Amino acid sequence: MPPKRRSGGNAQRKEAKATVDPPPPDEKDKTSELSAKKHEDKDAEFVGLCESLHVSDPVCDRAWALSKTVQESLDQVGDAQKKLWAACLYVAMTDMDAACFTFTQVLQAVGVNVKQFLALVRKLDVNLDTISTKVNSALTRQEKSYNTLLALCQRFEKICKKIFVSDGKEQATLRSCWTLFLLAKGRALQMEDDLVISFQLLLCTLELFIKRCPGSLLQPLYKSSISKVPSPPQQTSRRNQSKARTRPTEPVMDVQLLETLCKENECNAEEVKNIYQTSFSAFLGSLDLPKSLDVSQTAELNRQYEEHYLRSGDIDGRLFFDRDTSVMPPKVDVTQVERTPKKNLPEDESSLIPPQTPIKTAMTSIQQLRRDLSSSGEQPSAALLTYFNNCTVNPTQDVLKRVETLGRTFNQRFGQTVGPGFDTLGKQRFELGVTLYYTVMESLLKSEEQRLSVQNFSKLLNNATFHTSLLACSLEVVMAIYDESSFKSGGGGGGETGRCFPWILDVFGLAAFDFYKVIESFIKVHPNLNKDVVKHLETCENLIMERFAWTTGSPVFELLKQEHEGGAAEQVEAPANFSQPLNHNHTAADLYLSPVRSGVRILPPDSPARPASLPAPPAASQTPLQPKSNSLSLFYKKLYRLAYMRLKMLCSNLLPSHPELEPIIWTLFQHTLQHEFELMRDRHLDQLMMSAMYAICKVKAVDLRFKAIVTAYKNMPNACQETFKHVLISEGQYDSIIVFYNNVFMQKLKTNILQYASTRPPPLSPLPQITRSPYKFPNSPLRVPGSNNVYVSPMKSSRMSPGIMTPRSRMLVSIGESFGCSAFTNRFQMINQMVNGSDRSSKRSLDLGTNPKHLKRLRFDVDGQDEADGSKSGGDSTLIQKLAEMSSARSCIQEQKLKEDADSRKE
Repeated sequence: MPPKRRSGGNAQRKEAKATVDPPPPDEKDKTSELSAKKHEDKDAEFVGLCESLHVSDPVCDRAWALSKTVQESLDQVGDAQKKLWAACLYVAMTDMDAACFTFTQVLQAVGVNVKQFLALVRKLDVNLDTISTKVNSALTRQEKSYNTLLALCQRFEKICKKIFVSDGKEQATLRSCWTLFLLAKGRALQMEDDLVISFQLLLCTLELFIKRCPGSLLQPLYKSSISKVPSPPQQTSRRNQSKARTRPTEPVMDVQLLETLCKENECNAEEVKNIYQTSFSAFLGSLDLPKSLDVSQTAELNRQYEEHYLRSGDIDGRLFFDRDTSVMPPKVDVTQVERTPKKNLPEDESSLIPPQTPIKTAMTSIQQLRRDLSSSGEQPSAALLTYFNNCTVNPTQDVLKRVETLGRTFNQRFGQTVGPGFDTLGKQRFELGVTLYYTVMESLLKSEEQRLSVQNFSKLLNNATFHTSLLACSLEVVMAIYDESSFKSGGGGGGETGRCFPWILDVFGLAAFDFYKVIESFIKVHPNLNKDVVKHLETCENLIMERFAWTTGSPVFELLKQEHEGGAAEQVEAPANFSQPLNHNHTAADLYLSPVRSGVRILPPDSPARPASLPAPPAASQTPLQPKSNSLSLFYKKLYRLAYMRLKMLCSNLLPSHPELEPIIWTLFQHTLQHEFELMRDRHLDQLMMSAMYAICKVKAVDLRFKAIVTAYKNMPNACQETFKHVLISEGQYDSIIVFYNNVFMQKLKTNILQYASTRPPPLSPLPQITRSPYKFPNSPLRVPGSNNVYVSPMKSSRMSPGIMTPRSRMLVSIGESFGCSAFTNRFQMINQMVNGSDRSSKRSLDLGTNPKHLKRLRFDVDGQDEADGSKSGGDSTLIQKLAEMSSARSCIQEQKLKEDADSRKE
């Protein structure tokens, strides 16, 4: 295995020194060399650092000026001066696209590791213009690349322990294997931070090296796997003899060995085979390596990887194998195991629970998805076809043709983002998405049939936007599961992270608002979505409400325009409804078939009061009012709640001593969203929020600087640097949030803002009710009120055989529905009453208008006595008593089952 500490690295890899050398002379512009005489006014140590990193004069000047600015802005520089200079050099180089040094070179030049350096660079962002969005994007990409490599190397070590005999002789083989993988990953993948595909490439690389290893280095499982496989048959190769002669190094895939690797690592074998045949084989064929290459020799592989690494300017991946301090995280980050509940697990059990590493989590989620869809197919089921046939206009052919067309588009775009040769892999994921699409559609129609007692859904099923949105949502789920990092990063922030949301919208040319309409119904009708997927879709919904629904060309603006033309501008969403729960009966069918123009609607007589500055609407008899769009109404209702939740969080951090300002800020914020919605065009919800907060504080003479607002905002979980640094000012012109406030927001709302300084300010808008997520998790454990570690989950069929259950899942207890014992039944009825009547109503219900009294203890009534009061005599502990009760109940169940079996045999 890779050594615990770096020892003899220079002897084992002579190329290590090259990682701090400049790029080859022919790739370096001579005019970019540093002239020391031009920088005599700068610190000599700073100039020396610039010379060691081979930066150009412009980069040196800019980094020096930046360091001076940062030092003046920070009260004190907590880090060493040289490290601070290195961070400034990285920022200057990235902004100027100079590519003077690699990321690893700057780390090694000042003796800092990746995590420390990333934190230091972000610490420099003391002003709005210190760190540009370009630098922030580079940092984000670098961090994701680092996390991917770290996870892969840790997994590589664990796998190798199961494959190779650890006698010290295997180190050269493992080093070559890891280096070849890094080279394959760099050349074959355009997105090197794709964790799942990278791991599948790693398995392909291991397959190659296992075949070339002497049997004495292999563990019995893999030694026997190799021995059982005959010589590769000629027919397995797709190349003809003439092509085989031109590419003598191209290997033949060992199917059995690859399947063994996939099974041991819970990876889909078909996907790995596909990668091997389409990408890995082509990569090997492109290498200029002799067929009889000794795998213990690393010189040639190192040379080729060195060239790739210097060109990429990224992290030197070989350092992970060496456990170099520049890439190794603190020990706790690697070994920490998450346990729930932790304190009640016996020591022998807790030690058996393996850590949920990123790769393990991803593989488990993918397997779970495939198991959930194993009974479905890539074609409409018989039940779904029945719905199609019941339509006035049968949509079957249109559905199939649409899937085929969108499939070609998806596969092409997938290949473009991943790399050449991965089109087939995209096809496999698309087919999985189509299966999910048909499954959810069938569930949705069944739900609609129960709700409406109709079977003809012709209008909905012939709506192309509905089908495209549902398919896009299914594919988003598949893509998110394959990219576990999207759960942590919040889905996406603008498409710059590859295939994260909203990538799928761009692929299908789908409006974000149309995609939004299907999310809630998708979650509610699919029973097996795990929490991470549900949260990801909820994040996508929030991203749509805060940004993507407001891009030019969005249907939202057309709907709002029609509302205004119809005289319904006042009632996009009545403020009186803010405090009402988010319960509603709108489904995807309602939202996609929401009326646009039909009939006349009269404003209700109890419409809430308007701010004094707003003109009264025309009389109902003069202007016909169209019915409100259900989709727009629900959208605004959710938008207001999201907006207020963000505002409340910001106010609690910035204005704890001025609680009276929160409803005033909200009133201005809500007024802007309802009446000045054009300010949202190509902008972000939080930009209006921060501007509203600053405006009210200004007019109320509360000292709150925009810098303080931005600093607090950066700490919010949804914050994105681009939100306050890259704000649309006018067509094609972008600047900071401060410029937006001065030139746009204040100019548009100046009259309204000043009213809040008068003695007769506008009436305040009601505050929206802050609710928990509207998406319930029916399969999630529900804590029994009054208990520390008692949870109740709905009974469901086990998806795992006992042989593959984890130590944690083996501890779970399932109790059947037929108890056969009255005392046992009565006790569980008591638990049900407590669960249904206490915390559930206050924590899970969307109607938070009343707060029922909470039970302080969970009590089991045994022989008329309360265990919680300690009055029951005897030396048995509470745990032993519970086990005795469960044992008695189990006996009752078994006795009843035996009796039922005996009765059935008699019959």
